[in-house]
Amino acid sequence: MSYIHIENAGKTFVENGIEFTALSDVNLDIEKGEFICLLGPSGCGKSTLLNAIAGFDLANHGRVQIDGKEVTAPSTKNVTIFQNYGLLPWRTVVKNVELGLEAQGIDKKTRRKKALEYLKLVKLEDFANSFPRQLSGGMKQRVAIARALAVEPDIIFMDEPFGALDAITRMKLQDDILDICKNEKKTIIFVTHDIEEAVYLADRIVVMTPNPGKVKGVITVPLHHFRDRTSGDFLLVRDKIFDLLNMKIEDNIEYTI
Repeated sequence: MSYIHIENAGKTFVENGIEFTALSDVNLDIEKGEFICLLGPSGCGKSTLLNAIAGFDLANHGRVQIDGKEVTAPSTKNVTIFQNYGLLPWRTVVKNVELGLEAQGIDKKTRRKKALEYLKLVKLEDFANSFPRQLSGGMKQRVAIARALAVEPDIIFMDEPFGALDAITRMKLQDDILDICKNEKKTIIFVTHDIEEAVYLADRIVVMTPNPGKVKGVITVPLHHFRDRTSGDFLLVRDKIFDLLNMKIEDNIEYTI
């Protein structure tokens, strides 16, 4: 069985007495060490699916399993990075990175050493004693990434983490996260509505459509890890995904371009 196994997963909500189907019959398998992008327009269930896998808001139909075990709650083995950074403003950068290590009961000397190592990885070692208010948006997100990595998670969930950043900072952080993937070999599930971002980052792209949220297709990206956004191959994959989003076809089809 795959590392992450999703079988006929569905999620319904009741709002004002009316039942709303956010996800319907989602089937997906993810291998350990893969970078998966969940791609689609607003309201297609990307974040709902991520939350179901992470255990924050469980699917109420079908099943979701990680490493052969049913997901019933969030796991301390996994971390989530959100768009709003989630840094504590009264703590320095290094103390923010230490937060998860404190929760694990790691002693002060060890957690400080580890936090500084991960700040160096995200190129922020010179800002260890700064406070979040003194950092740019991109720097804050790097701190959030360092904090996530410091606890050595099995899976990193990322819910549109670069969505609030300007284009240049966003592209720089995309490069940083690819560097980290190469070095750390983590399983990453990354939510985005940006086609180019998905093509630049992912091993496979899960294209979702709304009303209700379904997997329309899963595309294997046939490019090397470090990608040229202007190359013909990159543009070909981007255009194929754009076409797929607009095609009327059956759901849950695997594509290799």
